[in-house]
Amino acid sequence: MNISAAIHDAFVLLFSGDSTLWSIIWVSFKTSILGLAMATPPAILTGYLIASHAFSGRRVAIWLVQAALSLPTVLIGLLLYLLLSRQGLLGHWQWLFSQSGIIFGQAIIALPVLTAFTLSAVQSADPRLAETAITLGAGRRQVMLTVLYEVRFGVMAALINGFGRVLSEVGCAMMVGGNIAGETRTITTAIALETSKGEFAQGIALGTVLIVLALLMNAALLLLQGDTRNAEHLQ
Repeated sequence: MNISAAIHDAFVLLFSGDSTLWSIIWVSFKTSILGLAMATPPAILTGYLIASHAFSGRRVAIWLVQAALSLPTVLIGLLLYLLLSRQGLLGHWQWLFSQSGIIFGQAIIALPVLTAFTLSAVQSADPRLAETAITLGAGRRQVMLTVLYEVRFGVMAALINGFGRVLSEVGCAMMVGGNIAGETRTITTAIALETSKGEFAQGIALGTVLIVLALLMNAALLLLQGDTRNAEHLQ
């Protein structure tokens, strides 16, 4: 393998507007964003409720959320495959080997990440914030929104990490999507396929996209945090 030639060919693919390459990138972005959007409302609500309410079994709930973070995505893919297959409980949905199935899988993968980060962020908030809001006559919804706004950077970190998690996973997308060209082939499944065939140019190009995206997302969060803190300091 000529590494220099593979890197050169990778950048040619990226900047030549190769339709196959950009189709793979589009499928990855589409399924990841929709999966994240599906998981975000219930995950943030669950994280907030666990963190801000005392109830029987709360420690078990926190333990389950933390444990879900370490579940291999290929295991989630296997479970979804069994559920979505023709003989499975959800087989009538006909989502196996489709983008809908991948989106469903991405949502399940993102759910514990978003929940755990939100839970941690709300737990770290000053408890007097909610108490003050209640004293001023805020309802439950207003209290929740006030607390979540206060810990917004933790929630934003949850979204960034959740997006990175679903965009970079391969096991679930491979098993549920089937790696069908133009339909369910994502960045990670394409990298795995092309590398196994000894075709490294496309893999390097797609890997470069993942690296650049990760750098941009984290840079944006850091810049936003810095700008907000500077504004608060000036006030």
